[in-house]
Amino acid sequence: MDDLYREIIIEHYKNPSYRGHLDPHDIQFADNNPLCGDHIEITLQVSEDGKVSDARFDGHGCAISQASADLLIESIIGKPLDEVKALKKDHILELLGIDLGPVRLKCALLSLKVLKAGVYGLGEASDELVE
Repeated sequence: MDDLYREIIIEHYKNPSYRGHLDPHDIQFADNNPLCGDHIEITLQVSEDGKVSDARFDGHGCAISQASADLLIESIIGKPLDEVKALKKDHILELLGIDLGPVRLKCALLSLKVLKAGVYGLGEASDELVE
């Protein structure tokens, strides 16, 4: 089963569906993983009823960080911001479908940390956002 999930990760890394930048956008946030140099920027458009109407990510880094960003963006389009704010690290782990060590976990959670910092309108991202 891990092989299937590894294939999904590689596919999302090589051919991301949601890579890009939205202009105009309602929410934008970017951050880095200082341990490995991964970088993620997320832009969102939010509808009048408070739902994510469109979203994109951009950045660079390892396959885990980039694939998790693509999978996360795919999973939030159409969701209310309240649901997005409630997402936890388990959501990313379910999307990826494989066990990760502590270093790879930081890579996987970078996109969620960036997303939540943006949605909450914070000045900086914190690991506490994804617990």
